[in-house]
Amino acid sequence: MTTRRIFLRNSAVAMVGAGTAPLWLTRALYAADAPSPRKKILVAIFQRGAADGLNVVVPHGEKAYYDLRPTIAIPRPAAAAERREDAAIDLDGFFGLHPSLAPLKPLFDQQHLAIVDAVGSPDPTRSHFDAQDYMESGTPGLKATASGWMNRALAKEQGKVSPMRAVSLGTVLPRAIGGPRPAIALASIGAFQVRNAEAAKQFERMYLESKDPVLVATGRETFEAVAMLQSIQKQPYAPAYGAEYPRGRFGDSLRQIAQLIKADVGMEMAFADIGGWDHHVNELGPRASEGQLANLLREYGQALSAFWRDLGDRMADVAVVTMSEFGRTAHENGNRGTDHGHANCMFVMGGAVKGGKVYGRWPGLSREQLYEGRDLALTTDFRDVLGELVARHMGNATLQDVFPGYEAQFLGLV
Repeated sequence: MTTRRIFLRNSAVAMVGAGTAPLWLTRALYAADAPSPRKKILVAIFQRGAADGLNVVVPHGEKAYYDLRPTIAIPRPAAAAERREDAAIDLDGFFGLHPSLAPLKPLFDQQHLAIVDAVGSPDPTRSHFDAQDYMESGTPGLKATASGWMNRALAKEQGKVSPMRAVSLGTVLPRAIGGPRPAIALASIGAFQVRNAEAAKQFERMYLESKDPVLVATGRETFEAVAMLQSIQKQPYAPAYGAEYPRGRFGDSLRQIAQLIKADVGMEMAFADIGGWDHHVNELGPRASEGQLANLLREYGQALSAFWRDLGDRMADVAVVTMSEFGRTAHENGNRGTDHGHANCMFVMGGAVKGGKVYGRWPGLSREQLYEGRDLALTTDFRDVLGELVARHMGNATLQDVFPGYEAQFLGLV
């Protein structure tokens, strides 16, 4: 259930984004009690639509993979002298990356990128809505959870905390980051502009002169967040170290998250999503390097690579984790696509990540090894991955509050 304070805060941010701004924009932003910079930051990326993990991280060493996918399997890696643009990029002799993810291979080789396979939610639902809800709440099978796992993962702090502590790039606050602790959704940093000074005065007065302490506190958080964003807008942003983000919403989201990280606004959690993964028909083009999945992975891989390059040594404080609500059927369907499945893959990237390895127990793709005779079986719970990042990267050991009723088993990722 949305609390009154969360509703008021989110409504206030939306009102400001629509064209008003408070008088506080002219005040000093970084007082003595402002949050200290260089906090640990966790960036979560949701691939909405159920990505085909078997064609993202290709089990090219598994014969059954090619038997199950006669027309949409990614070709085996070729010898260096015979490099094919549509072949999988070998990782360890058994797994490989889709060819569109070539920008991520150097990060894997440098041990900054780890992959977890056969991972996901233990709940068996094949409903996009329910599966996303369960993963974002962090409580598979339970619909009544009021907050998201990212909000609960924010450690309790005394005194002043940044209103930009948890940020989502998008027009609506997603389930994962919503909750009682301050969190805001931004369509974009540049969308917050002063257009009507008189309206801004009235808006600020409405909140600050209220006798309702919840309304006053909500207004204060909102005004502080907008003041920070307006300050950031004044400085044109250019990605560092030659980083080039791909055009599109996802690249823009990661670029703006990088901008907020560098601005030291006290952000600890960031969320972005990328949709379009529900490929029931014509998942691949005539070649594996073409078509719907290839184009989406190209944007995805280029954006992650640019984010790493752009942040430079700041990545020592940052961990990035990607997830999708469930995987897809091991067998291709009659339309050169795949249907809703079960287990999937997750990527984990960061300076402290023990990368260069595919984690998790591979269950195999023989018929008797498939979940319900059709899907990649799950051997790692997604909360094991998230729990390790919350505990070892963010330093919050109270995982029973973050994932109630579940005891995470760490993989050694961090």
